[in-house]
Amino acid sequence: MTTAIERFADGLPDGVRGDYAAMWQWSIDEPARFWRALWDFFDLENRGAPLDSGDDAVLPDPGMPGARWFPGVELNYVDEVLRHARDAKGPALVGIDEAGERTVVDRADLPGQIGALAAALADAGVGRGDVVVGYLPDVVEAMTVFLATASLGAIWSGCGADYAPDGAAARLGQLAPSALIVANGYRYNGKWIDKRSHVDELVAALPTLRAIVTVHIEGGPDLCTDGWGEVTVIDHAAVVAEARTPQVTDVAFDHPLWVLFSSGTTGRPKGIVHGHGGVVLEHLKVISLHSDLGPGDVFFWQTALSWMMWNYRVAGLLCGATVICYSGSPLYPDADRLWSLLEREGVTYFGTSPGQLQASRKAGLHPGTDHDLHRLATLGSTGSTLAADLFDWVDENVGADVAVSSVSGGTDVVTAFAGGSVGEPVVPGELSVRYLGVALHSWAPDRTELVDEVGEMVITTPMPSMPVSFWADDDGSRYRAAYFEHEWDQGPAPGVWRHGDWVTVTDRGSVVIHGRSDATLNRHGIRMGSADIYEVVEAVPEVAEAFVLGVDGPDGAYWMPLFVTLVDGAVLDDALIRRIASDVRTRLSPRHVPDEVIEAPGIPHTRTGKKLEVPVTGILAGRTDVAIDPRSMDDPSLLEWFTAQGAAHRW
Repeated sequence: MTTAIERFADGLPDGVRGDYAAMWQWSIDEPARFWRALWDFFDLENRGAPLDSGDDAVLPDPGMPGARWFPGVELNYVDEVLRHARDAKGPALVGIDEAGERTVVDRADLPGQIGALAAALADAGVGRGDVVVGYLPDVVEAMTVFLATASLGAIWSGCGADYAPDGAAARLGQLAPSALIVANGYRYNGKWIDKRSHVDELVAALPTLRAIVTVHIEGGPDLCTDGWGEVTVIDHAAVVAEARTPQVTDVAFDHPLWVLFSSGTTGRPKGIVHGHGGVVLEHLKVISLHSDLGPGDVFFWQTALSWMMWNYRVAGLLCGATVICYSGSPLYPDADRLWSLLEREGVTYFGTSPGQLQASRKAGLHPGTDHDLHRLATLGSTGSTLAADLFDWVDENVGADVAVSSVSGGTDVVTAFAGGSVGEPVVPGELSVRYLGVALHSWAPDRTELVDEVGEMVITTPMPSMPVSFWADDDGSRYRAAYFEHEWDQGPAPGVWRHGDWVTVTDRGSVVIHGRSDATLNRHGIRMGSADIYEVVEAVPEVAEAFVLGVDGPDGAYWMPLFVTLVDGAVLDDALIRRIASDVRTRLSPRHVPDEVIEAPGIPHTRTGKKLEVPVTGILAGRTDVAIDPRSMDDPSLLEWFTAQGAAHRW
């Protein structure tokens, strides 16, 4: 059976078919022709001005920032979901909570639910260009309300229910939302987390609300609506019980679909706006072509509403797959939690994080032996760099025939720049390919391209899913400053996207991510990414997680501490410290042996799991200009501990 990418390649020019490297090169050399070929391959429907042939019909101005795609085209994300609801059978959405409770929305029922929710929102005054926001755990109701919102031409934004109300308001309040969807609580780590008072606080912080959609999670008390003022309260369960035919609004290709937020660790979270058409094209490309997902597949990426992977996972509906939502801890009651879910649900594509895989390895699990995972074809990983030894662990303990797809992208483009691709070889520690249409390169400071050398990651041609804008950035200045206004040794590079990662592009076209370029370890003039050290240190059996920082001090002093958390029962004694130092010295570099190895009570992350290297480095250096928002952290209490570490260090 041929794959989707093989069928796509069959329609491409001679000399491109059957050769991924040639196809990638063509896709970045001829971006208008490539994205038009994707449009035709997926048979997307245009209800605007006729889509003529020629580059101007697709990309009349390819300059960045500000490239405009498919002018005159009108469509809607939801139409591409509904076409599969007409053609495919079985569940569209399956929600599972920590207690094992299941919520299923069959594909045949999905249109009626979208239509009913959209009608209820419209009756409350929500329409084209208005904003609907969610404050929820990872439940199917979030997806149905998102689809109803998009069908109206309204704009969606979500925030995980793990955020405190002021943290949620710092994001969602910027959007002056017209409607909010909330739940009474959720289960996590075996406990019921009651969100009723937090919901009340958030409602009070959003004075523009006209409607509130309520979701009742079994096991907790009902929400109390008495203090919500003059808003229309919409009971999700009651509304979807009365199916309505959806009336989908046509919108321009770049009409806002959703707003995603940056982590907000060092300032006010930035609202990043993406358009309908760019997301449809980009997600169909990466989900259908690179991941080969389609009808009959079951797509599960463990995520939360605050993380772009939630938006990425919705794309399973664009290609007719079943999408799994999971509300709860991925490690409760033990590290086997998600592996047992894969077996019960027959998951074919499982997306996770290096942390979950590391926890499984440290727990001595053998998921491929202990569970029937015969349907699992691909294991995806993102959030941080996937170390080479975890590729090997998956091969040995999950299945040699399970393809590992380590992917890297960002909230900025709500997709992956590079990762695994069906049919392409997997090399441990590498992202197999640069994705089609992604002109990813490694640059030296003098703006020359590097191969097999570490450099700055840049994108040199536009992608349709690059932001339409930043929210409330009318002159585009914050958008330009974020990606385009960077100095190189030979001056600025106009029209080049600088992403902020250290990468190596190999001579085979694969990619290695070394960590953030603004968190570089520069020891004795030798630069190294933190991810390289994590790969070595986190392979030590006693180490649960590592956190390495390079701190500049007075008079050229440099302090490179390594903080670690340990697995249960392990002790950080002199022998373990010597073994860690020896592994770094022999496997990596004698110049990057840490000055100290310190046991920490935890490692600070954003709420989406990214290590907070840059702001914590500033804190250890004693800088007074470090502005870190505790609301953006998974454990704000760690700030005091790391501040004390910096104060105690003697240069």
